[in-house]
Amino acid sequence: MHYISPYAALLFGCLTFFFSFASAAPYPEKPIRLVVPYPPGGTTDVLARIISQGLTEKLGVAVIVENKPGGGNNIGTDFALKSPPDGYTMLLTNPANGINATLYKTLPFNFINDAAPVAGIVRTPNVMVITNGMPVKTVAEFIEYCKANPSKVNMASSGSGTSVHLSGELFKSMTGCKMAHVPYKGAGPALNDLIGGQVQVIFDNLPSSAGFIKDGRIRALGVTSVTIEPSLPNVPTIAETVPGYEATAWFGLSMPKGSPREAVNKVNTAMNQLLADPKMLKRLADLGGVPIPGTPEDFGRTISNETQKWEKVVKASGATVD
Repeated sequence: MHYISPYAALLFGCLTFFFSFASAAPYPEKPIRLVVPYPPGGTTDVLARIISQGLTEKLGVAVIVENKPGGGNNIGTDFALKSPPDGYTMLLTNPANGINATLYKTLPFNFINDAAPVAGIVRTPNVMVITNGMPVKTVAEFIEYCKANPSKVNMASSGSGTSVHLSGELFKSMTGCKMAHVPYKGAGPALNDLIGGQVQVIFDNLPSSAGFIKDGRIRALGVTSVTIEPSLPNVPTIAETVPGYEATAWFGLSMPKGSPREAVNKVNTAMNQLLADPKMLKRLADLGGVPIPGTPEDFGRTISNETQKWEKVVKASGATVD
């Protein structure tokens, strides 16, 4: 029989209590990483930085944006989904997560199976914008110009498989316009080339194009939603010229599957509080964003519904990624 001194027993008890207390400490205890699968400057990045500021205040720890671009959104998504499921890595989820499930023949993940939906953020319309050098002023004139100059119009996108890309593919399939797709690594470089005239059109997410439209560096022809966008009241809908056309982008937060429910619920609550804050709503409205609050399950249904919707568009348009 081994003798245990009273001091050793007391020390053991104190250590046991300390580690038990530490393991039960409330989430979050340390900074949270928010992975953005695009370079700085595009809509996804802009939203991430706005949201990270608000979540930092609500959660009491820093929410740090980490850009991991490449692979049409897939590199950053793969990184986030394969991170430890401890609640300290989140992904700024976006339309490409639904589109790529069909667009790519093989992926190193299955988004619906490998991601834990956390919270919706916003829906935004895309906007059809052209370089100022194009001799057209309306969607109808653009279609006429395209048909008179087949394959001479370069259509930029923020990456293959993004809602920007597929919005353009949907337009091509519904109008018969023949345009060459030029994918970029994010909206920032695509818009730079649009301003410079190297490409002629992009169906961009509104938040990343809004400033350039307002200062006159590019020209908006139409929004992709079925109703007029309040932040661009003088820009018609594409559907006015192309009946039935509609495409919107959606954004939210996800974690790796298996992340603690406490973490999911805590971030979901914080996100919903932000979406009820008048100041945050004003910032999102300035970007054309309509909030989509709700439960993690609500956002999960959004992901599922959008994946099914864009599957049909991808197959109908014949869009592929080399």
